[in-house]
Amino acid sequence: MFNTYQNIFNQVQVQGVPEWGMDDDGTLMEERIGKPFFSKFMGLFGNAQIGPINAEMYGVISCISFMIWFNIVGFSMLVQVDWSVPELIRQLLWLALEPPGPEYGLSFPPLNDGGAFIIAGMFFLTGCVTWWLRTYKLAQQHKMGKHVAWAFAALLFLILVLGLIRPILMGSWSEAVPYGIFPHLDWTTAFSIRYGNLYYNPFHCLSILFLYGSVLLFAMHGGTILAVTRYGGDRELEQIYDRGTATERAALFWRWTMGFNATMEGIHRWAWWFAVLTPITGGIGILLTGTVVDNWFIWAQEHNFAPMYDGSYGYEDYGSYEVFIGKED
Repeated sequence: MFNTYQNIFNQVQVQGVPEWGMDDDGTLMEERIGKPFFSKFMGLFGNAQIGPINAEMYGVISCISFMIWFNIVGFSMLVQVDWSVPELIRQLLWLALEPPGPEYGLSFPPLNDGGAFIIAGMFFLTGCVTWWLRTYKLAQQHKMGKHVAWAFAALLFLILVLGLIRPILMGSWSEAVPYGIFPHLDWTTAFSIRYGNLYYNPFHCLSILFLYGSVLLFAMHGGTILAVTRYGGDRELEQIYDRGTATERAALFWRWTMGFNATMEGIHRWAWWFAVLTPITGGIGILLTGTVVDNWFIWAQEHNFAPMYDGSYGYEDYGSYEVFIGKED
C-alpha cells in the first residue's frame, strides 16, 4: 500500500467541491471574481483549483500598474526594431529600455532619452508596493501571520535599492538597472568591473551564501517530506504538535547523516531566514557600492580580505579611472 501511494513521478490530486474561501465567522470575505474550475495540468505544480480571484483595490492597482509598465517596455523595444514583430521576437533577449544618460542627473529627460524608462519604473514600483500591501492586507483578513508579506518586503528592499534609493544617493538615474534580459546581465557585469569586482563585497558574499543555503535547505526539506509522505509527513502541522513516525524517521535520517536535525517547525524558520537574508544582504552590498566604497578589490586588500600582490600586479592610476595590470608571461 505504502509503495503504491505516490512517488516522485505522480501526485495525488484530490478534487471536490470548489473552495470559495471564508472568514473566521463563516462568511465570504469579499466578492470573488470568476467561477472556480480544476486543471489537472496545474495540479502537477500546485493546487488543481484555479479561481476564484479576490481582486480588491490594491490588487487592481497593482495589475494595472504592471500592465502599463509592461506596455511601455514592450512598445519601447518594438520601436527599436522599427515595429517589426518578427524582429522583436528574434532580438527580444538583447533589447532593452535603458535609463537616462548621466548628463541628466536626477532631472526628467525627454521620453526618447530615458523619460520612458522613468515613467515605466514609476509604474513598476507602484505595482510592487501595492502588491505588498495586498499580501499584508489579505494575511490580516485571514488572521494569518505576516511572514509572506515581510518576505516579499525583503525583495522589495532590493528592488527599491536598485531602481530608486541608490540612483538618488548617486545623484543620477543612469545608475538604475535597464529593463531587458541580457542588458540587465550586462549591467551587472559592468557594475562589478566598475567597482573593482563585486566578489570582494562582503555583503555580496553573504547574499550568495544565503542564496545557495536556501537552495540546499529547501531541497533537503522538500526531499525529506516527500520521503516520509507515506507516513503522513506532509501533514506537518500535526507532526509539529504531535510527533509521529514520519517526524521520527526524518529526524533520525538527518541525525545519522550529519549529526544534527531541525524540527518540523524549525526547518521552516531556517529556510525563511536564509531566503529573506538573500535580498537583504545583496541590497546592502549594492547600496554601499559607489556610495561608500569605490573599489571593492582595494577595500578587500586594505582589510586583509584579498591577497596583496607584488609589483607585477595591481591598479595603475589613469586620472579618472584605474586599470588592473597583470603579469606578462
